[in-house]
Amino acid sequence: MKNKYELLAPAGDFSMLSAAVNAGANAVYFGLKEFSMRAAAKNFTIKDLDEIEKICKPKKVKRYLTLNTIIYDKELKKVEETIKKVKGKIDAIICWDLSVVNFCRKYKIPFIISTQASVSNSESAKFYKSLGAKQIVLARELNLKQIKEISKVVKVECFIHGAMCVSISGRCFTSQFLSCKSANRGECLQPCRRKYFVRDEEGNELKVENSQVFSAKDLCTLPFIEKMKKAGITSFKIEGRNRDARYVDTVVRIYKKALDKKLTEKEIDSGLEELNKIYNKGYSSGFYLKMPTADDFSRIQSNASVERKHFVGKVIHYFDKAEVAAVKLVSELKTGENISIIGNTTGIVNSKIGSLEIKGKSVEKAKKGDEVGIKVPELVRKGDEVYVIKKG
Repeated sequence: MKNKYELLAPAGDFSMLSAAVNAGANAVYFGLKEFSMRAAAKNFTIKDLDEIEKICKPKKVKRYLTLNTIIYDKELKKVEETIKKVKGKIDAIICWDLSVVNFCRKYKIPFIISTQASVSNSESAKFYKSLGAKQIVLARELNLKQIKEISKVVKVECFIHGAMCVSISGRCFTSQFLSCKSANRGECLQPCRRKYFVRDEEGNELKVENSQVFSAKDLCTLPFIEKMKKAGITSFKIEGRNRDARYVDTVVRIYKKALDKKLTEKEIDSGLEELNKIYNKGYSSGFYLKMPTADDFSRIQSNASVERKHFVGKVIHYFDKAEVAAVKLVSELKTGENISIIGNTTGIVNSKIGSLEIKGKSVEKAKKGDEVGIKVPELVRKGDEVYVIKKG
């Protein structure tokens, strides 16, 4: 059955949104400048919703707005005003605070219960369904057997790829205690990813094998995606509003293929190779197959990807007929290098440099300050950023 599963992609800005739509996502989720669990992402304004609709509607991509932080009394009026303004401009609101649920009910806006609600049993699912929830993002501590039971009660949404918090479904207070930046307000500074040392009152220090003692590996379900399908999941969600268009493009394309058909072992291996090229902290199966062990904690502080992108310049013009982008360089560029061009409307275009031209003359290498012509078979736009992809 076509579109049996919904592939839900993150959008932290317009380039990620366009990348998700172009790569084949069935739905996108995004936040506004306030009340979003990813305050560090660029996010959007209410005025942006019309432009988001223009990008999503032609391909029938659903738009889910996240209003999933803790809400305080002084914010209730603003939250209600926001919900009134977005009515008709989005397909649903992802939330968990009952004040937001109430406002959604009041203004007849469909809503999805966030993983922040930690729904982990059928009775809780029935309760939220009775309030009118169209779908529930289940707690991340559940295994596939438990998910299967809850899916008999309500449509369920589960994460399939991306970062995992050491406190799993959220509700972490470490950032709040250390820096007065609450994870539950979308402000987490991720202190869990730093290196820590154990020291007693006398100053004796314990050397631990893995100093990343609070840092979980990223979730990756590609190797067992068929088991995920059989668990009754309706919506397959990718984490990553703080990532970039390249991350979104890669993850969406790989999982879209996996949801559309059963992958061969060779295709899964190929997909994993591609996933290893984008931002990750090592991969884990989370709670889906078994209880996590020490092997599910990362041993690196930031990024384990085997490739990195390096900014080299911006597009200043695109010649349609010649399929050539004129780029102003801020760094060296050579023939044979792989590049990604990223922009708000473009999303992402990947290409390999076959030739370079400066003032009509072919060159093997261009330097900082040069204006260089690059053959790019897909439309890119003035202001798009150009990155070289190199081994990590």
